[in-house]
Amino acid sequence: MNTSEVLSARQVDLFYGETLAVRSAEISLGRGEVVAITGQSGSGKSSLLYCLAGVLPVARGEVAFEGRALAALTDEELSALRRERFGFVFQYGELLPELTVEENTALPLRLAGQRKDEAIMAAVDILGRLGLSELRSRRPSQVSGGQSQRVAVARALVHRPAVVFADEPTGSLDTSNATAVLDEFLTLARDQGTAVVLVTHDAKVAARADSRYNMCDGLLTAQVWEAS
Repeated sequence: MNTSEVLSARQVDLFYGETLAVRSAEISLGRGEVVAITGQSGSGKSSLLYCLAGVLPVARGEVAFEGRALAALTDEELSALRRERFGFVFQYGELLPELTVEENTALPLRLAGQRKDEAIMAAVDILGRLGLSELRSRRPSQVSGGQSQRVAVARALVHRPAVVFADEPTGSLDTSNATAVLDEFLTLARDQGTAVVLVTHDAKVAARADSRYNMCDGLLTAQVWEAS
């Protein structure tokens, strides 16, 4: 076993009713590694991501985090894992409208039981690293789409998770904003040693990953390409 492996799937199947949505998927991530999963809409790539995150239970096979099968965890342990060791970035940010930018960013730390002043300090620090210090007191409705997605990145990384699951994180942005957000996201994740599972339909986004997979009709295939 690779001692640097943080997350793995072995022969994972997922059904929706009688439909086999994910078929015998195999994938692994090392610490700080960025893995991209590409494919058309409906191919099963987002379903696999949620299996890896422990959100969807698999029908067969095993998903393991740091060598321990997610299926062996209690509901409380699985919730704590997603809250404390995992981070999530979605296509539209999904910020809470009633909270300020800094409060949204601090949320994972607060949910993990950290004191409010300490959580806000950590939020302010990571917002500064992403060039968002001037937005800290604004509400999500008062920032642009690109800024909102940067805040979502800050929230996903503020607690220094082992893995971030990113489902089309730049899909709602124009080319300029998408490039900037992706640059900041991947640089910060790699600096922290956070592994990233990146689901995308964009080949240019996938090209930024360390490893690439393609999904078609639930089948996952590793992609090999020449380094540039």
